[in-house]
Amino acid sequence: MSSRVRDTTNQGGVAPEFTVNPTMLDAISPSGERGGIVIGSNSNNEPLTLSALRAEPTRIVLVGGLYLGRQFALRATAVGAWVVIATGREQAWHAVQRSAGMGPDGRPSPLVQLRRLSPIELPRASENAPLVVVHDGGPTPQDLFPPRAPWHTTVYLLPYLHPQASTMANAADLVLMQRLPTGQAELAARIWNLPQQMMQQLTSLQDDQVIALGRNLWQPIRLVTTATEQQILGPVRRGD
Repeated sequence: MSSRVRDTTNQGGVAPEFTVNPTMLDAISPSGERGGIVIGSNSNNEPLTLSALRAEPTRIVLVGGLYLGRQFALRATAVGAWVVIATGREQAWHAVQRSAGMGPDGRPSPLVQLRRLSPIELPRASENAPLVVVHDGGPTPQDLFPPRAPWHTTVYLLPYLHPQASTMANAADLVLMQRLPTGQAELAARIWNLPQQMMQQLTSLQDDQVIALGRNLWQPIRLVTTATEQQILGPVRRGD
């Protein structure tokens, strides 16, 4: 696993991208750099930015509830990405699709597309039109949409950790995990060789907390939801 979180301090890990309070996120750009997505704040209330859209294929694994995946998709569209959501529960993603607006023909904007869990031809990714594929395929998804080109990011949304998903999770450039029950935290410890203290921290996260995990990276993050996101998604929560 290699961490792809931007570090402006060159000290490894997630770095603060802004010096404003997270409550101001509604009033500023959600990104301080091209391809950067604000994912939350640290213990000092400094926003943390994930370099999710890069000039190389990128894999991100989200372990948690539907809320986390939908918030990530919303913020990807906010920084100019095309978002394709492959899912077996389209209704759960309609709010995200509606947030992108309507096209001139009165149909949903093509910037957010809902697709079935089957191979499809994807939009071509480029620096000016990066592509995010959200794969909402359960705990053991088939790798139907592996990132193959620059500016293509595939996000695997796993409702929980499953032993059969260990290889996929360990191959990710970045993993974001919400609270895990003890058995799954023990599995995470085996996959990533986590010490006891980190394993226990995974079981005690609050609903609005995640852990960002990567090479030499263990960063607790508090999810920050803007007023607009609350209207679309409701309050931050762990479950679907």
